[in-house]
Amino acid sequence: MGTPEFAVPALQAIHSTSSMQVLAVYTQPDRPAGRGLGQKAPPVKTKAQELGFPVFQPTKLSGKDKNTEAKELENLKSLNPDVIVVVAYGEILRNDLIAVPRLGCINIHSSLLPRWRGAAPIQWAILNGDKETGVTTMRISEKLDAGDILLQAKLEIGPKETAQSLHDRLSQKGAQLIVPTLEGIAAGTINPIKQDESKVTFAPKLTKDMEWLDPAEDARLLDRKIRALNPWPGTS
Repeated sequence: MGTPEFAVPALQAIHSTSSMQVLAVYTQPDRPAGRGLGQKAPPVKTKAQELGFPVFQPTKLSGKDKNTEAKELENLKSLNPDVIVVVAYGEILRNDLIAVPRLGCINIHSSLLPRWRGAAPIQWAILNGDKETGVTTMRISEKLDAGDILLQAKLEIGPKETAQSLHDRLSQKGAQLIVPTLEGIAAGTINPIKQDESKVTFAPKLTKDMEWLDPAEDARLLDRKIRALNPWPGTS
C-alpha cells in the first residue's frame, strides 16, 4: 500500500526479491491535476502497472459507508496476505484491516522514531536543525506511528539539504531496509522494540501559510525554513 513517489523504491525492492511475491498493490484513486485538470495516476500505480501487478484504488478503506468498508475488508482478506507493507498510503488503517495479514502490517516511516511522529517528519527535522535523521520500519498499531520498531537506518542531514533532496535519499534508504525487515519477520529473527514515549516529538502536517518568512527572524532559522519548505509550500 502506497501512493507517492516516496513509496516507489520500496515496491521495486520487493519486486526484485525472488523470495517474495506481490499479490496486489493498493493506492489512492487518480486525482485531477494540471491546467486541464485531467486525471493523473499516483506514481505507485504507474510503477505497479509497469511491473504487472494487480492494482486496487478504493476511494476509502475506512469511511461512513459500512457496506463499502465490509466489501473492501473482504477483498483484502481474499488475497490471504502474509504481510502488508504500507508506505505513505494516505489513509490510517482500521484495526480490522491491520489484523488481516498473518505477520502484520509494516510501515516505512521517514524518521528515527519515536522522534518526529506524524505527517511531515522530513521537513520538521530540517526546520529543527537536526544533524541526522533516518528511516524506521515498524509494526502498524492503532495509535499513529506508535508501533514497535523493527529496524532503523540513519542518514546525516547536509548543511544545504532541502526537503526534496532528503526525501529522495530517505526513500532509497527505506527501500534498502524493507527487504531485510520482511526477511527478518518471516524468519523470526527481529526482536521488536517498543518506542520510548518520553522521547516522542511530533511533525504535524505543513500548511500553506508557513510559506511567509519574517525578515526579523534569525538568519539560520530563515535558512532552515527555506530548505525545509522546498518544494512545498515554498517560501516568500
